[in-house]
Amino acid sequence: MSRDQDGAPVMQGMSKVASKPPEARSEAWNRCSLTASRRNQPCGRLDLRLLASRITSLVMDSKGDLPSILDVHVNINGRSSVSEKVKGRKPRWSVRPSDMANRTYNPIRAIVDSMKMEPNPDKTTIPLSIGDPTLCGNLPTDPEIIKALKDALDSGKYNGYAPSIGYLSSREEIASYYHRPEAPLEAKDVILTSGCSQAIELCLAVLANPGQNILAPRPGFSLYRTLAESMGIEIKLYNLLPEKSWEVDLTQLESLIDEKTACLIVNNPSNPCGSVFSKSHLQDILAVAARQCVPILADEIYGDMVFSDTKFEPIATLSHNVPILSCGGLAKRWLVPGWRLGWILIHDRGDIFGNEIQNGLVKLSQRIMGPCTLVQGALKSILRRTPQEFYRNTLSVLKSSADLCYEALSAIPGLRPVRPSGAMYLMVEIEMEHFPEFENDVEFTEQLFVEQSVLCLPAICFEYPNFFRVVIAVPKVMILEACSRIQEFCEQHYHHAEGIQEECDK
Repeated sequence: MSRDQDGAPVMQGMSKVASKPPEARSEAWNRCSLTASRRNQPCGRLDLRLLASRITSLVMDSKGDLPSILDVHVNINGRSSVSEKVKGRKPRWSVRPSDMANRTYNPIRAIVDSMKMEPNPDKTTIPLSIGDPTLCGNLPTDPEIIKALKDALDSGKYNGYAPSIGYLSSREEIASYYHRPEAPLEAKDVILTSGCSQAIELCLAVLANPGQNILAPRPGFSLYRTLAESMGIEIKLYNLLPEKSWEVDLTQLESLIDEKTACLIVNNPSNPCGSVFSKSHLQDILAVAARQCVPILADEIYGDMVFSDTKFEPIATLSHNVPILSCGGLAKRWLVPGWRLGWILIHDRGDIFGNEIQNGLVKLSQRIMGPCTLVQGALKSILRRTPQEFYRNTLSVLKSSADLCYEALSAIPGLRPVRPSGAMYLMVEIEMEHFPEFENDVEFTEQLFVEQSVLCLPAICFEYPNFFRVVIAVPKVMILEACSRIQEFCEQHYHHAEGIQEECDK
């Protein structure tokens, strides 16, 4: 028997057997086995040949081909080249988190967790920080939505696994609901996901490779950075302009694009700004994407959650040649964020994605078993039976709270809120020159919580310092009380800027 460079025996002749046609291989191995038994070879030798036969069948591809050389190392008389190699190694535990885990960073959690603070024990806490419309109970979902889920549960039809991209019937419902003549959809264009967050994750994963970059808004949802950097994707931030109701700085946006840019994220309506882009502004954004041949990831989870004086335009309805992956879900409009059902709508009228992006999304969705089957079973009734009055009432409450909050904060010296047009948020600028005892928005909001028990997120969480975000989905009485406390806090800490004071003294 010949041996390799490490002294381990190498089985000979296997490649000869493997090279035989499939119908001859079994006979060849039988002859080998029979010969071995007649020669009274040890059982280990016979078992090894049987094992090798199985290995041969496993590694064959669909054409029955094998590598040209297949060496099999055997263990005879307890000797092993592997054990000899590691003989001098002293085993020890060395378990470390993966690079992906180490790259994962959530700015909101990192900043909030670092804020060492306790609320004022004499004042009840008013949470204006969490984007959960169900938190205070003033925005319940509609009874028809609850009934739809109960009916799906009672039917007993949705207890098993569904296809990873969702039931065909559920995808047909989403395609029908979002179909527009300018942006047609079929079931094959819909991927169901575990919430809109997973939809965004799959879109980034299918469009970008490690080392490439994506463009995201500033201020913008922190999840974009969290997901991208965990995948080894660089994130470049384009500016939104508060003086223009948070429109995109188009010149600066286009200057960021290079040969490694994989996609442009457009979040409309915006979290954290509550802004809604006009049709003409969306067309300007599309023009940049078309010139630079960059696809768009449209985060439209707040689509249709716009106030009565504003109209939401799905960006795909305006695109003729820019391919778009649009992400949405039940969480916000239907007020059920915990049900975790989202979707990706594939818009590709110019056939730029072809089949590759769709196939890629299907493959990525197969890493888990898809979204909740019960919610999928309820989807048809949710989309068809939820009364229009429910949507109108939700928007009426949000608009009333937004107007109330904007007017109250506008009257406070040192604060400059930006009026929202949709979603559930309002951004407020802190004129830091009037609050010199605070270094930044983190210190401002931290002390606001300590003194007044009002919790707002500093906008550095959204890459935009010296602002803070207010969630307007709480009851009006809490909005009024919160604004009153914020006013008291600002009055106690406000200082006239030196230049302004000198001007007033003249």
